[in-house]
Amino acid sequence: MAIEVGTQAPDFELKNQHGELVKLSDFQGEKNVVLVFYPFAFTGVCTGEVCAIQKELPRLQNDSVQVLAVSVDSPFTLRVFAEQENLAYPLLSDFWPHGDVAKAYGVFDEEKGCAVRGTFVIDKTGVVRWSIVNGLPDARDEQAYLAAVDAL
Repeated sequence: MAIEVGTQAPDFELKNQHGELVKLSDFQGEKNVVLVFYPFAFTGVCTGEVCAIQKELPRLQNDSVQVLAVSVDSPFTLRVFAEQENLAYPLLSDFWPHGDVAKAYGVFDEEKGCAVRGTFVIDKTGVVRWSIVNGLPDARDEQAYLAAVDAL
């Protein structure tokens, strides 16, 4: 079960596609965060979703908002994926311990070994203000979380 709106977002520290550590709490007091979990790099629906985020990047990553995308892929895989798709935002690796951050947010599919499509809008105080969870085959509508960001 995904964490509920109104709760404190679990903090985490993960490596991005460049091997740099990114900590959720580093954005606290500075930026709202759009946290997007997706199953795997290089798959059809996931590629479409991350490219849709890239198209909307000026609204999702600016002085007041940061987008963070998380999968269980290794940082090396994420680097190639980001370069291939020209993605200019952090792709975070929940590779090891496998899926721990996705589990903390309640969006890890134990049977498949990956995150489902969970999106969380976290405000500057670290509280989840909006979320949606879609099953593995169901692409998200990025306009829905853009509206949630605009409402902050």
